Amino acid sequence: MSGIDIVNKLASRGFMVEPGALDLLKARSSSDLERLLDGMDPSAFMITVDDIKRILSSEEMVKASVSGTASAPTPAYRSPARARQIDPVPAGEVRVLSDITNNSTCIGDYDEFVGYFRYRYSKLGDMIRGRLSTRPIESLKKGGRRSGSGDGKSEVAVIGMVSDLRQTSGGHRMIELEDLTGSINVLIMKDSDIFESQLILDEVIGVSGQLSGDGGLLIAKSLTYPDVPFTNIPRRSSEPSVVALLSDVHVGSDTFLEDDWLKFLDWVNGDCPTDTDADLVSRLRYIVVAGDLVDGIGIYPGQEKELHILDVYDQYRKAAEYFSMIPKHIQIVISPGNHDAVRQAEPQPALSQDVQDMFKQGNVTFVGNPSAVEIEGVRVLAYHGRSIDDLVSNLPGASYSQPELAMAELLKRRHLSPIYGGRVMIAPESKDHFVIDPIPDIIHSGHVHTVGVCRHRGVILANSGTWQGQTEFQKRMNIQPDPARIPLVDLNTGEVSIVGFRDNT
Repeated sequence: MSGIDIVNKLASRGFMVEPGALDLLKARSSSDLERLLDGMDPSAFMITVDDIKRILSSEEMVKASVSGTASAPTPAYRSPARARQIDPVPAGEVRVLSDITNNSTCIGDYDEFVGYFRYRYSKLGDMIRGRLSTRPIESLKKGGRRSGSGDGKSEVAVIGMVSDLRQTSGGHRMIELEDLTGSINVLIMKDSDIFESQLILDEVIGVSGQLSGDGGLLIAKSLTYPDVPFTNIPRRSSEPSVVALLSDVHVGSDTFLEDDWLKFLDWVNGDCPTDTDADLVSRLRYIVVAGDLVDGIGIYPGQEKELHILDVYDQYRKAAEYFSMIPKHIQIVISPGNHDAVRQAEPQPALSQDVQDMFKQGNVTFVGNPSAVEIEGVRVLAYHGRSIDDLVSNLPGASYSQPELAMAELLKRRHLSPIYGGRVMIAPESKDHFVIDPIPDIIHSGHVHTVGVCRHRGVILANSGTWQGQTEFQKRMNIQPDPARIPLVDLNTGEVSIVGFRDNT
């Protein structure tokens, strides 16, 4: 990009730029500029060289280690000659902000499904209404072009839930949009700037465009998502605390990587190969586990042939034994996933009291899936991530190899599981627990067994991989897991590090 283009772009968003920073940006792509803007504090006035290094350089390090394009991959784990002396700092309080546990009321009645979707439409629609002046769909049909100024050129806008997606014989895209008053067909012309916009069923969007004469067709000119506002300012801790993000431990599986897991346990107890590791461990005060603590049983046909521990309660006892080895000053948050012994329909409650009682060390908080917790003022939203399966199947470009990009699409829609009736079984609770509100500072998922980290408008998105080797199912599906690597987030700066515990053999 040219210098003048960069200056104009930054000025349009309310920023000025230092000469040195401008020189660095000239060598960058337009996507880099967008990432810089997404990571900037909106209250800042001047973009500096330090801002570019802090936002772009740290993200490139994380992205490279995930995608495999780094000049130096995550180093193999090297055991030190002796454990270092770590002076632990006690963790603060973990405050649960939202959790379905003990709050489920649904029995599956028709009226509950209606109420569930109305709640979703209302919450997400309110996010869009603040950015778009809209009308009910039924009023457009009644008024036709009279809904506008009468010249057939004025724009109208609606908010609706996508109920159908199809392509016309002429190669255009047709969307059926519903609100509480009715439905309307929305046409996206193939030569439109928004033709390639990614849309999925059951998401809530705003559409602006021109209305046909009878009011039965809206020709779309622009789309509005309930996305995180550009003005979002992420919360940070006043302390340099670190949270480790784990998921998909799969204790009990015959492909559970016990040796690597034990290296992790040694690491958190001060067995650190480098000064950088020792610094992270000295500030490590929290661990959040986003589901699939154990491999479970009966999850898929023939699973018993791939289990090392056949009884699910014995699996949890072994997991509790492992977690008892984590220093007591570290607060642990555990939520379930689809392999855990809870209902398969989401949202899922926390693990049963019988299981919780196995964890006797007193530093574990059990929550449901999804759930939001506050750690030193920083909001962490934990969701196991099964809806990523639906996105990979329905959204062009979504893949298991870059789960963080799929997570960004969920955040853009402000919903953790927007597609209804896919892989995720959703219970019609009185409120939609998948709506992302309020905006978190960190979203942590797992499920797909690959590590990925990025930022979207100030929110850190992290998928934490697995502690399980490649299963027979993954071999058949040509899925290569990314095991024994964990993202760690500095709650004070927002910087993300990835530490690996596998020997490169």
